[in-house]
Amino acid sequence: MINLNKKIKDFKYKKGIKVSELMEDFASLGYQSINLAKAADIIKRMKQDKAKIFLTFTSNMTSSGLRGLFAQLIKLKFVDVIITTVGSIEEDLIKANNKDFYVGSFEADDEELGKEGINRIGNIYVTNEAYGSFEDIIKSILEKIYLKKKQWTTSEFIKELGNYVDDEDSMVYQANKNSIPIYCPAITDGALGVQLFFFKQKHQDFIIDEILDTGNVMNEAAFAEKTGVIVLGGGVSKHHAILANLMRDGMEYAVYITTAHSYAGSLSGATTQEAKSWGKLKSDADAVTVNGDVTILFPLVIIKVLEDLGYD
Repeated sequence: MINLNKKIKDFKYKKGIKVSELMEDFASLGYQSINLAKAADIIKRMKQDKAKIFLTFTSNMTSSGLRGLFAQLIKLKFVDVIITTVGSIEEDLIKANNKDFYVGSFEADDEELGKEGINRIGNIYVTNEAYGSFEDIIKSILEKIYLKKKQWTTSEFIKELGNYVDDEDSMVYQANKNSIPIYCPAITDGALGVQLFFFKQKHQDFIIDEILDTGNVMNEAAFAEKTGVIVLGGGVSKHHAILANLMRDGMEYAVYITTAHSYAGSLSGATTQEAKSWGKLKSDADAVTVNGDVTILFPLVIIKVLEDLGYD
């Protein structure tokens, strides 16, 4: 029986409207706004149901100003597990070292940018000097970490990095302080991986053990009574979380926000519905896929959730 109980409502401007009220209007507006409102409701239910929450995102999210929001969610212990790509760790440390990223343009002359020593991430600019500083930052840290012990899992290593950061807006700082694990299954895929390779040439007994961490991620899911994921973007971060939950016969909750589409057959574009065919999501799971830019949509969603749940 088709449900015709909920009507589409005309949206109108209201002076002084709050984000939470806007999101409530979205629930009856149409198209992706309906899915976005549903995403907020599902995340709220994840918390109310005491599900273990996996937050996954790709490094371009950290390039943007979302880095501070991620650090804040870690500080609030709103999420239980972080999974991201190595650029997030690098750029978190770069920003913690007072190196700024700049507003740019998608239509920039990239050859001209290259001549001026500027790198482009969409419409965000990063100078060679800022990214080059990472080499100096990590070299001294690696020497200190090596003196403590020679073998680390990836998550242990990232937690330890937080001991060398003094920035409240840093994800690794907050993760270390609040004991929230950050997993990075593709830790070699970036500047950090290059520096780890160079360091290992001088210290052959230095090991970052990603295989052991794979088991740790699976255990995060396996021993949880209920689990939920908030997937921002896609890629290896997304798959690491949902694969871990496959081992427990699927998640109870899932929210995906992505600009990728399912018709290409990519993991990044795979919907929550597709996840059910693999057993990564339970057949009766509370789930939604929202198509759109995370930098716009996720702040709206999380503000609504935090306000409704009474966070300061």
